[in-house]
Amino acid sequence: MNGLHDMGGMDGFGTVVAPAREPPFHDVWEGRVMAISRALAATGLWNIDQGRYGIERLTPEIYLTSSYHRKWHLRTEALLLEAGLISAAELAAGHAQGPAKPLPRVMLRPDKVPATLVRGTYERPAPAPARFKAGATVRARNIHPASHTRLPRYARGRTGVVDRIYGCHVFPDSYVSGKGDDPQWLYAVRFEACELWGADADPTVTVLIDAFEPYLMSA
Repeated sequence: MNGLHDMGGMDGFGTVVAPAREPPFHDVWEGRVMAISRALAATGLWNIDQGRYGIERLTPEIYLTSSYHRKWHLRTEALLLEAGLISAAELAAGHAQGPAKPLPRVMLRPDKVPATLVRGTYERPAPAPARFKAGATVRARNIHPASHTRLPRYARGRTGVVDRIYGCHVFPDSYVSGKGDDPQWLYAVRFEACELWGADADPTVTVLIDAFEPYLMSA
């Protein structure tokens, strides 16, 4: 979707300054948010792309003023409300007001936690041969999906060269809508900075973007 979360290439936000040393969590509640997210993901309530889309749907004023883990927290609340597992009244009260709702899979147990820390592969058998080869010139389609996509807005309509082929993987644009894996070929596409941002861009810079085959067309 087109939203403020797609910040790549935007002007006016200043330099990203990374601290020399930073703890994994700045406060205890951030660790709790991470744990809750892991536990809920293990129940199968939503997949990784539906979780990403939940953050993307935050309004601009909330997105820009919220920390990383606060975005996760607000996303989780919204998804639980949409799934009917909690009510607005329970959320306001801070506790359950009725029996627990059934979950798609069993609740996460302590002995199963290590397995949740290992991400499974999203690679899938190819339904058809890859359309593009390394070295092929391609153009990113100028698409504007209403839901989640992994094609950044700044690359749409721009021309690049296939750098490598990663194989066939779960297609996020379909996965987020509950349409199954819908495996698609995934490529690394190299774009010149001047192609992306015009003559003012640094001519020595190139950008590699992971792009699924439906995002691309022959140039």
